[in-house]
Amino acid sequence: MVHIWRIGEISTRDRTRINEAIRAREVRVIDADGTQLGVMPLRQALALAEERGLDLVEVAPDARPPVCRLMDYGKYLYERQKREREARKAQRQIEVKEVRLRPKTGEHDVQVVLRKARSFLEDGDKVKVRIRFRGREIQNIEVALDIMKRVARELADVGMVETKPSMEGRSMIMILAPASDNRRRR
Repeated sequence: MVHIWRIGEISTRDRTRINEAIRAREVRVIDADGTQLGVMPLRQALALAEERGLDLVEVAPDARPPVCRLMDYGKYLYERQKREREARKAQRQIEVKEVRLRPKTGEHDVQVVLRKARSFLEDGDKVKVRIRFRGREIQNIEVALDIMKRVARELADVGMVETKPSMEGRSMIMILAPASDNRRRR
């Protein structure tokens, strides 16, 4: 199937020259199956492409003479987009999950939060540990710091501290990242 590309058209995405947009007198031509056809004048290469119902695509513009390949450019673009979509699908987005505590949180509730944070880290997500202060609780920052140290210590086997505990308004925040061996398992 022949694609009619406008004269002088250049692919906007990657600046690939196609057919009449190629600006060289001579080009090295590679056939659709990969065999080299040699160096020939541009007009002869364009005639050969038209005769076979393919496009002449410049694949190495910096070479002397430029290297062009005979291919169905529309099919090539489709295949490339398909590969890019598959690659994007395979990528894993790292999310930041948040667990919240208070300075007066009970022991059992702390254990529940630790289990939840552990599962997030094992799944490859980052965990933001937030301790919120209400009223006069903000005077007991040492208590919150102790809780943060305990969380980091108990989750050390699956996560590491990425951002040390710091104050943000009326909250103390620490970010844990999955341990490197967890990431390899994904």
